[in-house]
Amino acid sequence: MSTETKKALQGGEFLIRESEPADIFIPEELNEEQQMIAKSATDFLAAEVWPKLNEIDAMQEGLMPAIVEKAGELGLLGISIPEEYGGFGKDFVTGMLVTEKTGAGHSFSVAMAAHTGIGTLPTLYYGTDEQKKHYLPKLATGEWKASYCLTEPGSGSDANSGKTKAVLAPDGKHYMLNGQKMWITNAGFADLFTVFAKVVDPKTGEADKNLSAFLVEKDFGGITLNPEEHKMGIKGSSTRQVFFNDCPVPVGNMLSERGNGFKIAVNILNIGRIKLAGAALGGAKETVGYSVRYANERNQFGRPISSFGAIRQKLADQATYCYVVESAVYRCSHDIERAIAQLSADGADHATAQLKGMEQFAAEAAILKVAGSECLDYVVDEGVQIYGGMGYSQESPVERAYRDSRINRIFEGTNEINRMLIVDMLLKRAMKGQLDLLGPAKAVADELLGIPDMPEPDDSLLADEKRMVANFKKAVLMTAGGAAQKLGMELAKHQETLMHIADMVINTYLAESVLLRTLKLAGLKGAGNVAEQIAMCQLYVHEAADRIHKYAKEAVSNFAEGDERQAMLMGAKRFSKNTNLNTAELHKAIAKKMIAEGRYCY
Repeated sequence: MSTETKKALQGGEFLIRESEPADIFIPEELNEEQQMIAKSATDFLAAEVWPKLNEIDAMQEGLMPAIVEKAGELGLLGISIPEEYGGFGKDFVTGMLVTEKTGAGHSFSVAMAAHTGIGTLPTLYYGTDEQKKHYLPKLATGEWKASYCLTEPGSGSDANSGKTKAVLAPDGKHYMLNGQKMWITNAGFADLFTVFAKVVDPKTGEADKNLSAFLVEKDFGGITLNPEEHKMGIKGSSTRQVFFNDCPVPVGNMLSERGNGFKIAVNILNIGRIKLAGAALGGAKETVGYSVRYANERNQFGRPISSFGAIRQKLADQATYCYVVESAVYRCSHDIERAIAQLSADGADHATAQLKGMEQFAAEAAILKVAGSECLDYVVDEGVQIYGGMGYSQESPVERAYRDSRINRIFEGTNEINRMLIVDMLLKRAMKGQLDLLGPAKAVADELLGIPDMPEPDDSLLADEKRMVANFKKAVLMTAGGAAQKLGMELAKHQETLMHIADMVINTYLAESVLLRTLKLAGLKGAGNVAEQIAMCQLYVHEAADRIHKYAKEAVSNFAEGDERQAMLMGAKRFSKNTNLNTAELHKAIAKKMIAEGRYCY
């Protein structure tokens, strides 16, 4: 009997490997300590944030930094910082859990995420021992607040085109920073800025090709701020332009090596993407709770509107989207943590293990960024609809949720950019030999030429959904493989096709994640005790089949012609076939439990 341990799933391998329910982590497995930490985060919002939302949005002087400091006193800012630097050194899953719970904090969640994520992580992962010892304890407690200065008026998604310059001063002890940054979160009260600039040779005037990164304290001098931006949502989040005018930065405050700034920016954004998904999930769950409670309280035609089928369908769809995204967020978070643990066991230091583990799942992080932000947008939009006219009033909680949601499809790279990155990153892993897409794609192409197999009768739980998810992967491999073969290096220019393939990948990853979670949950609790979760899994997978068919048809029609096109269109239909469901009954079952409990209960 073999004692060989099954190899953990690598980044992107979900497309070519079958996973078992036992292979993934589900939120129902969070331990007692993690649940206590989650409760502390929720209690903090209830005490310090939710009662003050109007004051926060009005940007009451000193209020946001004071709340951030209180979060630091409670330990919420130092969850992922090692103990030696004043933090708690918890794993990636625990960090994600805190991100999710505080994600319901509207503008505060943005300030906190910017501080603990893009504000702190560059120092944690790339700082020297001296830099870490000097800055991390202050950041862990909230004594100092952090900000991240990357975007400029002429460089957004194309970050490496930034114009901010750093010139070594004649004394050789300082770099003089000059430039302009915009849309900088926490800028109004930050003590430490991570600033990206290109080093310029003082003799030739030539700038480096790639950015470098610098740790800049607000008291270094030469820093001025524009007034606060007036925004559609997250009004309480400090957002300003930052100007550097001969700002002197000690040479010892360069972060990592010269020219390594772009790599730092990319890797930190990878982490930011999956964390954004977790925060969006927290906000979405909170909005479902508002929606259920209002539907129970609001009476029309002599009864609560929660008794009407149209409202129940909305509540069920809100809950289903949250349950699906949550399944994928914690699956991926655990996969990252497992990769980090393996790298550490192989001898990598803490920072390297964290970065390499995260980098491996960069495509999944982009998938989740898109899925999480679009889940939140959907949920808040339906929340406003359930509230009706009251939802359009500032007196309702969903009005603020609706406005605050919209930025998430722009943060951390627009969803369009992230969709293109998903395909690009998967193909790059394949070209580097880290992911074997070619072999499975060829096998699917060969299958198209054969007679379809008749599936064996299977009465196991969610057997249809298992078959469908396996076929979704074939649809992706067929479409992506065909596009790569036909378009070659020109594929990057066919953005419409890339977007369709990305949507297929997103739906496939989410469908498999919710399937595995539900099967694992049924194994732990018994299928009869998770009937609503089974219903949510069925709803999502069957609806995903229709979407995948649509995306595959549109992508194939963009690049294939003649008999090849016809064969692939037939394949798209074959690989996205679903069965008939009584969706009305599934919606009723999902909504009924929430209505009875008056909350999101999954």
